[in-house]
Amino acid sequence: MRYRLTFFAGVGLGYVLGARAGRDRYEQLKKSARQVAQNPAVRNTAESAAQQGREYAGRAFHAVSDKVGDRVPDSVTTRVRSLRERRANGGGKDDWGTGST
Repeated sequence: MRYRLTFFAGVGLGYVLGARAGRDRYEQLKKSARQVAQNPAVRNTAESAAQQGREYAGRAFHAVSDKVGDRVPDSVTTRVRSLRERRANGGGKDDWGTGST
């Protein structure tokens, strides 16, 4: 589903950037995109997809951590622990440039 949405967003962006229909068509597309984004059904679907992604990520984390156990080098566990503490203390970005989304 994510790839499908990305594809259609790319098609829309390509059309807007490549279209020769002028400013009126651009404004019409912009208005349509805003209406779709503000649609309660779209917002609910996006939120449920995000929640489902968080649940799957949590399950995957527990499954991997149960199987890996103590086999992870100390340098990695220290790094992960420090990142968790930063996130718990309200830190923004980590050293790898990713934010806490």
